[in-house]
Amino acid sequence: MSDHTYTFNVTMTCGGCSGAVERVLKKLDGKQAPFPRVSRTQRKLIFGAGVKQFDVSLETQTATVSTGPDVSYETVLEKIKRTGKTVNSGEADGQTMAV
Repeated sequence: MSDHTYTFNVTMTCGGCSGAVERVLKKLDGKQAPFPRVSRTQRKLIFGAGVKQFDVSLETQTATVSTGPDVSYETVLEKIKRTGKTVNSGEADGQTMAV
């Protein structure tokens, strides 16, 4: 399995909107570990999982997310949608996906 890059077009009107998307992506990091007492460092060593990096741009209305192999497109999409922001389109590793 390999890492993934997901790109979402998200309607964001202000810094608060982009900040909300950033906050949910930060919280997603390391949530894939099945062992609740494993430290964040250990999770990354074990799984290479979680959000590795992300870029949320208010100017271009995009959120680009690089993840480990265990984070699905649907998981990231669901987290972004929970902010209440409209996700207009999405791509997984360069392929258009449903939103």
